[in-house]
Amino acid sequence: MQLLARPAASRKDVLRILSLGGIVAVTGYALREYVPWVNYEAEAAQPRRALPPDAAIQGRMEGMIRYATLAANGHNAQPWKFAVLANAIEIHPDYTRRLVAVDPVDRELWISLGCALENLLIAARVMGYAPEVTYPETHEVIRIGLTSDKPRWESLFDAIPLRQNTRAEYDGRPAAAGHLEQLQRMPLEPGVGLHLKVDRSGLATVAEYVHQAAVIQYADPPFLKELIHWLRFDKKEALASFDGLYSACTGNPAVPRWVGRMFVTGAKPRDLADADVKKLRSSAGAIVITSASETKADWVRTGQVYQRLALTMTAWNIKSAFLNQPVEVESVRSQLQTALDLGPARPQLLVRFGYADPMPRSLRRPVAQVLMHS
Repeated sequence: MQLLARPAASRKDVLRILSLGGIVAVTGYALREYVPWVNYEAEAAQPRRALPPDAAIQGRMEGMIRYATLAANGHNAQPWKFAVLANAIEIHPDYTRRLVAVDPVDRELWISLGCALENLLIAARVMGYAPEVTYPETHEVIRIGLTSDKPRWESLFDAIPLRQNTRAEYDGRPAAAGHLEQLQRMPLEPGVGLHLKVDRSGLATVAEYVHQAAVIQYADPPFLKELIHWLRFDKKEALASFDGLYSACTGNPAVPRWVGRMFVTGAKPRDLADADVKKLRSSAGAIVITSASETKADWVRTGQVYQRLALTMTAWNIKSAFLNQPVEVESVRSQLQTALDLGPARPQLLVRFGYADPMPRSLRRPVAQVLMHS
């Protein structure tokens, strides 16, 4: 789920780019990128608009799904489909959007569905439903039964449109002790645990395994190929698909695909890993989310807890981002589990948090594109 942390281009890099493509081509591209009718910001705001309080039943169903699609997910692949039933909504995996290289067993895919589930549950309660979840114990579907109830306002609802994976460096400020205490007491799901690391020793241990796993991933051709597939290097690419990882959302400039691809494939794995570690060191702390076992239901519950955590921090203006390399590389994952004294609990996600300015928001596909039709 971690976007490539590309080091800043040096003067030598820029000169190399210009020698390959020519100043005229780059200038022409810049003019195309910033034409007024390419309104990325308006499209990013569209799925984050407020739910009308007096919406009809169909409008409320689609509104809940729209809020569910704002959930965190790997590479912004949005690997979900939704089915609207008489008194229920189902969340189905969309295996056409699998991340085969980074997530070969679909662990992070089901975590992403859990994130969507948490958003949907919050929106359902606000819209006047009492939701009941059936987890994917025997079937590959999450079912949310909906019974009419009195609307209940929840503070985390306001955070759903604001939450983002802020992948920039943070300012290094420590988190307030009161907030850390509240995170420790945050309601969890069965079998899911939170492990906070804010001390220097703990963060140094995490950094060691982030670097080790990042070097392995960035040196892996299938990983890089998959990452490049999901990168959107300019507005035109992002608006053509409404998914993927748009460069501006990470603080990087929009560039033609051939330039971006050159940076990704030409950078040294160790330099990229160093940049990831630098981001971790700029953070106020890190959180490892664990589960007791490895089932689809465990992964879904992990996603719920992560989304709840991210929304809670968003409400406090604390930014967060995935830094999942040491969980995604299985050999390093086992080492991390031992080094952090997690016992039998399995690391599922690694999240860093801290303070920073917000970044541009990512796009989401319209509800019509994620609905299943019988």
